[in-house]
Amino acid sequence: MTDLFTPTSLGPLTLPHRVVMAPMTRARSTQPGNVPNALMAEYYAQRASAALIVSEATQISPQGQGYSFTPGIHSEEQVAGWQLVTRAVRRAGGRMVLQLWHVGRMSHPVFHDGGLPVAPSALSPEARVWIVGEDGVGRMVDCPVPRALSRDEIRDVVGDFRRAAANAMRAGFDGVEIHGANGYLIDQFLRTTSNHREDEYGGSRDNRIRFLLEVVEAVAAEVEPARIGVRMAPFITARNMDCPDIIPTILQAAGELSRRGVGFLHLAEADWDDAPQVPEDFRHALREAYRGRIIVAGGYDAARAQSLLASGLVDLVAFGRAFIANPDLPARLAQDLPLADFDGDALFGGTAVGYSDYPAAIASATVAA
Repeated sequence: MTDLFTPTSLGPLTLPHRVVMAPMTRARSTQPGNVPNALMAEYYAQRASAALIVSEATQISPQGQGYSFTPGIHSEEQVAGWQLVTRAVRRAGGRMVLQLWHVGRMSHPVFHDGGLPVAPSALSPEARVWIVGEDGVGRMVDCPVPRALSRDEIRDVVGDFRRAAANAMRAGFDGVEIHGANGYLIDQFLRTTSNHREDEYGGSRDNRIRFLLEVVEAVAAEVEPARIGVRMAPFITARNMDCPDIIPTILQAAGELSRRGVGFLHLAEADWDDAPQVPEDFRHALREAYRGRIIVAGGYDAARAQSLLASGLVDLVAFGRAFIANPDLPARLAQDLPLADFDGDALFGGTAVGYSDYPAAIASATVAA
């Protein structure tokens, strides 16, 4: 029976088990320039026993940024910084993909020389982003109403995704994950609540998934499709994203991604205490629509992960917060060891404290293939 420690594959990658490290924003890039650095290389290498590491969300362009100190993949300095990370992870025996990110309206003029963030439509997310002020203190700041992208600008963003994907492969990643979840730009195109366009990118399901498919096809010009993943969040409705048509839209998109040979879908599920549960009929429908690997993430513990894997409805389970204070998480789960708690005050920005200073439970902890 499939469990967390059954080996598997993900496209051309051989994975020793099924415990994935989920993408988590930690805001440790070097400033100015949002450049990945040696501290980030140390942090990710410590967690290289994951079956697969999905990097923190990484902006594809200056326009794609919405939070302070998040890394990019659009400059030569950033590519060189990520090379430090991928070399360290590979030396430690790990596998890692880069998450490609454009925040869309989840941003602020401070990142755009005073200009407005962009989106499919000029509709407010009624949300906040984390910005570090001149005093060095990070604060949550309201997002303004964005401006709508023109057709030409949409094509430019698709090109930014392609260049970012090419840069990711030059940086040594094993693949890429396209961020289409959590109220960011691609998700904004998918939902009727954030997309009121009247051109070929709005209205019908075919139109609302057009931008996603154009991005996938552009990325596939630089990265083998089996090395591409897409993250989606059909049941997360925060940030004015409660679209009544999102489930059939996601299932239609999943079928199109399957036909294009995309290697994996990564479902971001709500992880708060009273969060809605993903219905089993949706899991069955997704498995029918999409033939690649399915990863889920959303507050899973080992028991829930084992149960869902045994059902055959998913292939891998991603853990986020548990990896923060438990760099050797797969070994701890395999040996039923207690999990350490993380320092919530050190999640975003700062130094090695609360980042790369969490010890492994066992020296040289590994999970055998």
